[in-house]
Amino acid sequence: MEEIRIIKSEYVTSAVSTKTCPEELLPEIVFVGRSNVGKSSLINSLTNRKSLAKTSGTPGKTQTINFFRVTLNDRREFYLVDLPGYGYAKTSKTNRKLWAKFIDEYLSSRRDIKFVCQLIDMRHPPMESDLKSFASLVDKNLPVLIVATKSDKLGTTQRQKHLDVIKKSLGVDSDSVLPYSSLKNEGHSELLDVIIASLIK
Repeated sequence: MEEIRIIKSEYVTSAVSTKTCPEELLPEIVFVGRSNVGKSSLINSLTNRKSLAKTSGTPGKTQTINFFRVTLNDRREFYLVDLPGYGYAKTSKTNRKLWAKFIDEYLSSRRDIKFVCQLIDMRHPPMESDLKSFASLVDKNLPVLIVATKSDKLGTTQRQKHLDVIKKSLGVDSDSVLPYSSLKNEGHSELLDVIIASLIK
C-alpha cells in the first residue's frame, strides 16, 4: 500500500473576517501560538515548501487568517489554517482586540475544524497567554495537539525536562504533546499521521 503523502499545497486566501473565509468546505487543521513561535516555518516544513507560508523575524507579522489548500496522493484535500500570533504584536490595543474577536469568532463558528495545533516554544515554559489560549480552545470543545517547536535547540536531557514542564503546566499527557523541529523535520511524519487520522473521523 502506497504511503500517504502531500503532493500539492497552495495558498488560497487571507481572511480578515469570518465572512471572507473560504466558502469551499474542507476539513481544517488550525495552527495557533505566540508571535514568532514558528507557525509559518512549521507549515512550510510540513508541506515541504520553503516559502508557502511567509516567515518573518518580526513578531505579529501575520495579521490575517491564512488558508492553504493541501492535497494528498489519495486525492483527499484539507486546509492548513495559520492564525495571527497572540501575546505580542507591533500594533495598537484596538487592533489586538479586533484580532482577538475575529479569531474567537472563527474558532467558534467554523464547523470543519478537525483539531487545533497549539505551538509552544519548547525552550520556555508556557506563558500566561499560552495557558489562556489552551483553556479557551478546551472551552470550545476543540481537540488540541500541543506542538513543542524548536526541539533541535535542546539536548536530550533538557528536552525531557522542558516537555515535562509543558505537560504539567497544561495538565495533558504525553500523547498530547509532539516535539517538532522545522529545521530538521523532526515530528513531520507524526504530525502528518495525526492529520490523516483526523480526516477519517
